[in-house]
Amino acid sequence: MRRLLLGMNQETLADALGLTFQQVQKYEGGANRVSASRLSAMAEILGVPISYFFGDLQTTDTAVDPADKERRERLQRPETIELIRLYYAIPDQQIRHQFLDMVKAVAQTYPRHG
Repeated sequence: MRRLLLGMNQETLADALGLTFQQVQKYEGGANRVSASRLSAMAEILGVPISYFFGDLQTTDTAVDPADKERRERLQRPETIELIRLYYAIPDQQIRHQFLDMVKAVAQTYPRHG
């Protein structure tokens, strides 16, 4: 998710790591495990502490609320991340707030789901 928030594609991350973009795809998809040293390099490139990658871990005795899980999944969708990135790319704070007000007004015309 951090890569997307930065507007970085898989190829750019792969180049910075000395890998192919296919390998980055496998890491992101969970098909391949990431070594500690590679995770450290990714954190440095993405400008986050290693703990960033473990923020969503839950202990085994913690029940996962289905509604909370659904909200988290929505926040991690590529279009959500792109919308956030583009929103903050608008340099004028007043225009950003006007856009937010418009989105709120449109959303209020539809029934709430979660």
